[in-house]
Amino acid sequence: MDTAQPHKQVGGVDAPSDRVLTIPNALSFARLLGVPVFLWLILWPEFGGPKHDLWALALLMLSGVSDYLDGKLARKWNQVSKVGAILDPAADRLYVLATLVGLTWREIIPIWLTAIILGREVFMGVVLLILRRHRYGALSVSFIGKAATFNLMYSFPLLLFSDGTGRVATLAAIFGWAFAWWGTGLYWWAGVLYAAQAKRLVAADKASRSATAR
Repeated sequence: MDTAQPHKQVGGVDAPSDRVLTIPNALSFARLLGVPVFLWLILWPEFGGPKHDLWALALLMLSGVSDYLDGKLARKWNQVSKVGAILDPAADRLYVLATLVGLTWREIIPIWLTAIILGREVFMGVVLLILRRHRYGALSVSFIGKAATFNLMYSFPLLLFSDGTGRVATLAAIFGWAFAWWGTGLYWWAGVLYAAQAKRLVAADKASRSATAR
Protein backbone atom coordinates (compact mmCIF):
# COMPACT_ATOMS: atom_id res chain seq x y z
CA MET A 1 0.00 0.00 0.00
CA ASP A 2 1.29 3.48 -0.82
CA THR A 3 2.10 5.75 2.07
CA ALA A 4 -0.13 8.76 2.35
CA GLN A 5 1.26 11.99 0.97
CA PRO A 6 0.85 15.28 2.84
CA HIS A 7 -2.10 17.34 1.66
CA LYS A 8 -2.59 21.02 1.52
CA GLN A 9 -4.88 22.39 4.19
CA VAL A 10 -7.87 24.53 3.33
CA GLY A 11 -9.55 25.98 6.37
CA GLY A 12 -7.99 23.28 8.55
CA VAL A 13 -9.28 20.45 6.31
CA ASP A 14 -7.13 18.33 3.99
CA ALA A 15 -7.59 19.43 0.38
CA PRO A 16 -8.27 16.65 -2.18
CA SER A 17 -5.10 15.37 -3.81
CA ASP A 18 -4.46 14.31 -7.42
CA ARG A 19 -3.69 10.72 -6.43
CA VAL A 20 -5.44 7.93 -8.33
CA LEU A 21 -4.03 4.64 -6.99
CA THR A 22 -5.50 4.55 -3.51
CA ILE A 23 -7.46 1.92 -1.60
CA PRO A 24 -10.63 4.12 -1.35
CA ASN A 25 -10.52 4.75 -5.12
CA ALA A 26 -10.11 1.01 -5.76
CA LEU A 27 -13.22 0.34 -3.64
CA SER A 28 -15.21 2.95 -5.56
CA PHE A 29 -14.04 1.52 -8.90
CA ALA A 30 -15.02 -1.99 -7.79
CA ARG A 31 -18.48 -0.66 -6.96
CA LEU A 32 -18.74 0.75 -10.48
CA LEU A 33 -17.83 -2.63 -11.98
CA GLY A 34 -20.61 -4.23 -9.95
CA VAL A 35 -23.35 -2.05 -11.48
CA PRO A 36 -23.86 -4.01 -14.75
CA VAL A 37 -23.64 -7.31 -12.86
CA PHE A 38 -26.32 -6.13 -10.45
CA LEU A 39 -28.59 -4.98 -13.30
CA TRP A 40 -28.14 -8.31 -15.09
CA LEU A 41 -29.10 -10.25 -11.94
CA ILE A 42 -32.25 -8.14 -11.49
CA LEU A 43 -33.40 -8.35 -15.11
CA TRP A 44 -32.50 -11.97 -15.91
CA PRO A 45 -35.99 -13.29 -15.00
CA GLU A 46 -37.49 -10.88 -17.53
CA PHE A 47 -35.52 -12.61 -20.29
CA GLY A 48 -36.43 -16.15 -19.33
CA GLY A 49 -33.63 -16.74 -16.85
CA PRO A 50 -33.85 -17.87 -13.22
CA LYS A 51 -34.46 -15.49 -10.32
CA HIS A 52 -31.27 -14.43 -8.60
CA ASP A 53 -32.72 -11.75 -6.33
CA LEU A 54 -30.72 -12.92 -3.31
CA TRP A 55 -27.45 -12.58 -5.22
CA ALA A 56 -28.54 -9.13 -6.40
CA LEU A 57 -29.32 -8.15 -2.81
CA ALA A 58 -25.96 -9.48 -1.62
CA LEU A 59 -24.19 -7.39 -4.25
CA LEU A 60 -26.22 -4.32 -3.26
CA MET A 61 -25.33 -4.84 0.41
CA LEU A 62 -21.65 -5.25 -0.49
CA SER A 63 -21.86 -1.99 -2.42
CA GLY A 64 -23.30 -0.25 0.65
CA VAL A 65 -20.47 -1.55 2.85
CA SER A 66 -17.81 -0.44 0.36
CA ASP A 67 -19.52 2.96 0.07
CA TYR A 68 -19.12 3.41 3.82
CA LEU A 69 -15.54 2.13 3.85
CA ASP A 70 -14.15 4.19 0.98
CA GLY A 71 -15.10 7.49 2.62
CA LYS A 72 -13.96 6.38 6.07
CA LEU A 73 -10.62 5.06 4.86
CA ALA A 74 -10.01 8.11 2.65
CA ARG A 75 -10.31 10.38 5.68
CA LYS A 76 -8.45 8.07 8.06
CA TRP A 77 -5.48 7.53 5.73
CA ASN A 78 -5.46 11.07 4.26
CA GLN A 79 -6.30 9.68 0.83
CA VAL A 80 -9.10 12.08 -0.08
CA SER A 81 -8.66 12.66 -3.80
CA LYS A 82 -10.24 14.48 -6.72
CA VAL A 83 -10.76 11.15 -8.52
CA GLY A 84 -12.53 9.75 -5.47
CA ALA A 85 -14.78 12.81 -5.34
CA ILE A 86 -15.99 11.80 -8.83
CA LEU A 87 -16.04 8.00 -8.51
CA ASP A 88 -17.93 7.85 -5.20
CA PRO A 89 -21.06 9.84 -6.19
CA ALA A 90 -20.94 8.32 -9.70
CA ALA A 91 -21.14 4.81 -8.23
CA ASP A 92 -23.99 5.89 -5.92
CA ARG A 93 -26.00 7.35 -8.79
CA LEU A 94 -25.40 4.42 -11.11
CA TYR A 95 -26.57 1.93 -8.49
CA VAL A 96 -29.68 4.03 -7.91
CA LEU A 97 -30.27 4.22 -11.69
CA ALA A 98 -29.67 0.48 -12.22
CA THR A 99 -32.04 -0.41 -9.40
CA LEU A 100 -34.71 1.97 -10.69
CA VAL A 101 -34.46 0.48 -14.18
CA GLY A 102 -34.63 -3.08 -12.84
CA LEU A 103 -37.50 -2.56 -10.40
CA THR A 104 -39.49 -0.45 -12.88
CA TRP A 105 -38.99 -3.02 -15.65
CA ARG A 106 -40.27 -5.74 -13.31
CA GLU A 107 -43.20 -3.46 -12.33
CA ILE A 108 -42.25 -3.53 -8.64
CA ILE A 109 -42.20 0.27 -8.47
CA PRO A 110 -44.33 2.64 -10.58
CA ILE A 111 -42.83 4.64 -13.38
CA TRP A 112 -43.83 7.96 -11.75
CA LEU A 113 -41.49 7.33 -8.81
CA THR A 114 -38.70 6.60 -11.25
CA ALA A 115 -39.51 9.85 -13.08
CA ILE A 116 -39.32 11.88 -9.82
CA ILE A 117 -35.90 10.47 -8.93
CA LEU A 118 -34.55 10.76 -12.47
CA GLY A 119 -35.87 14.32 -12.60
CA ARG A 120 -33.57 15.11 -9.70
CA GLU A 121 -30.62 13.73 -11.70
CA VAL A 122 -31.49 15.96 -14.64
CA PHE A 123 -31.72 18.92 -12.26
CA MET A 124 -28.28 18.08 -10.84
CA GLY A 125 -26.86 17.75 -14.34
CA VAL A 126 -27.95 21.29 -15.15
CA VAL A 127 -26.37 22.58 -11.91
CA LEU A 128 -23.08 20.83 -12.73
CA LEU A 129 -23.05 22.31 -16.23
CA ILE A 130 -23.48 25.80 -14.75
CA LEU A 131 -20.63 25.14 -12.30
CA ARG A 132 -18.33 24.03 -15.11
CA ARG A 133 -19.10 27.17 -17.08
CA HIS A 134 -17.69 29.08 -14.11
CA ARG A 135 -14.64 26.78 -13.85
CA TYR A 136 -15.83 24.85 -10.82
CA GLY A 137 -15.75 21.08 -10.53
CA ALA A 138 -18.15 18.82 -8.69
CA LEU A 139 -18.86 19.85 -5.11
CA SER A 140 -18.40 17.50 -2.16
CA VAL A 141 -21.20 15.05 -1.39
CA SER A 142 -23.24 16.30 1.57
CA PHE A 143 -24.39 14.31 4.59
CA ILE A 144 -28.00 14.74 3.44
CA GLY A 145 -27.09 13.39 0.01
CA LYS A 146 -25.46 10.35 1.60
CA ALA A 147 -28.48 9.87 3.88
CA ALA A 148 -30.77 10.01 0.85
CA THR A 149 -28.71 7.37 -0.94
CA PHE A 150 -28.70 5.11 2.13
CA ASN A 151 -32.49 5.43 2.47
CA LEU A 152 -32.99 4.54 -1.19
CA MET A 153 -30.51 1.67 -0.94
CA TYR A 154 -32.46 0.32 2.06
CA SER A 155 -35.77 0.72 0.25
CA PHE A 156 -34.77 -1.13 -2.93
CA PRO A 157 -33.96 -4.51 -1.32
CA LEU A 158 -37.16 -4.32 0.72
CA LEU A 159 -39.23 -3.50 -2.35
CA LEU A 160 -37.56 -6.40 -4.14
CA PHE A 161 -38.62 -8.69 -1.26
CA SER A 162 -42.16 -7.32 -1.57
CA ASP A 163 -42.42 -8.98 -4.98
CA GLY A 164 -44.23 -12.00 -3.57
CA THR A 165 -46.96 -13.08 -1.17
CA GLY A 166 -47.22 -13.59 2.58
CA ARG A 167 -46.41 -11.63 5.72
CA VAL A 168 -42.74 -11.07 4.84
CA ALA A 169 -43.68 -9.53 1.48
CA THR A 170 -46.28 -7.29 3.17
CA LEU A 171 -43.83 -6.03 5.82
CA ALA A 172 -41.15 -5.54 3.17
CA ALA A 173 -43.57 -3.40 1.15
CA ILE A 174 -44.50 -1.23 4.18
CA PHE A 175 -40.92 -0.54 5.26
CA GLY A 176 -39.65 -0.40 1.70
CA TRP A 177 -42.05 2.35 0.73
CA ALA A 178 -41.29 4.26 3.95
CA PHE A 179 -37.58 4.28 3.09
CA ALA A 180 -38.39 5.11 -0.54
CA TRP A 181 -40.38 8.22 0.37
CA TRP A 182 -37.77 9.42 2.89
CA GLY A 183 -34.98 8.75 0.41
CA THR A 184 -36.73 10.54 -2.44
CA GLY A 185 -37.49 13.57 -0.26
CA LEU A 186 -33.93 13.78 1.04
CA TYR A 187 -32.58 13.24 -2.48
CA TRP A 188 -34.38 16.35 -3.71
CA TRP A 189 -33.54 18.31 -0.56
CA ALA A 190 -29.84 17.52 -1.04
CA GLY A 191 -30.16 18.63 -4.67
CA VAL A 192 -31.70 21.97 -3.69
CA LEU A 193 -28.97 22.59 -1.09
CA TYR A 194 -26.34 21.66 -3.67
CA ALA A 195 -27.87 24.15 -6.11
CA ALA A 196 -27.88 26.86 -3.40
CA GLN A 197 -24.19 26.21 -2.75
CA ALA A 198 -23.48 26.37 -6.47
CA LYS A 199 -25.41 29.65 -6.73
CA ARG A 200 -23.21 31.22 -4.03
CA LEU A 201 -20.04 30.08 -5.82
CA VAL A 202 -21.25 31.43 -9.16
CA ALA A 203 -22.19 34.77 -7.55
CA ALA A 204 -18.75 34.99 -5.93
CA ASP A 205 -17.09 34.20 -9.26
CA LYS A 206 -19.08 36.91 -11.04
CA ALA A 207 -18.23 39.42 -8.30
CA SER A 208 -14.52 38.51 -8.56
CA ARG A 209 -14.52 38.93 -12.33
CA SER A 210 -16.32 42.23 -12.04
CA ALA A 211 -13.80 43.51 -9.50
CA THR A 212 -10.89 42.38 -11.70
CA ALA A 213 -12.33 44.14 -14.74
CA ARG A 214 -12.42 47.49 -12.95
